[in-house]
Amino acid sequence: MTSTRFSRIHFTASPVPEAQNALNELTERFGNAPVENADVIVTLGGDGCMLQTLHENMDRKIPIYGMNRGSVGFLMNEYSVDNLSERLDKAETAIIHPLRMNATTADNRSHEALAINEVSLLRETRQAAKIRIIVDDRERMSELICDGILISTPAGSTAYNLSAHGPICPSMRPCWRSRRSARFARGGGVAPYCLGVPGCALKFSKRKNAR
Repeated sequence: MTSTRFSRIHFTASPVPEAQNALNELTERFGNAPVENADVIVTLGGDGCMLQTLHENMDRKIPIYGMNRGSVGFLMNEYSVDNLSERLDKAETAIIHPLRMNATTADNRSHEALAINEVSLLRETRQAAKIRIIVDDRERMSELICDGILISTPAGSTAYNLSAHGPICPSMRPCWRSRRSARFARGGGVAPYCLGVPGCALKFSKRKNAR
């Protein structure tokens, strides 16, 4: 009898019919362990479902294995009921490092969050934002005039970044992709600018006379 490291599997799925049907099929065959007692989480859906599962279980420190029952599925494996335990044992581990956001608002209040897919900064007035971008204490852009900016991690590059005609980044590549957004730009709504930088600290500063 072949032993497996993952005898207690917790299944979760997106609400779409294909994912729910897969959840029922897998639960019937393997059962569904409570997440607090599970050795592994198997999530069924698309990339959005995987990102949501990662957020919800970030502190559990157990592996999460995705099977595609969604649209893009860049972060997911092929769906199959057969030999699931063996496939889990043979799966290669990919460690995802969240992007830590430290933001200070105009009233000097600090906010911190972990982003697995992206961090976005959007204007709240009718005027365009004027933003300076600093990466690792080096000025990368002196002035960016836009409605906002989105910093995408490799794991999140299949979501808003792909929708904004940005590239998909390899999951282990040390880069970020930024997209400047312009809601009323001609030809699709996003200005054709893309910046990939290896770094670990980003700063945004409001330019003079900007609101």
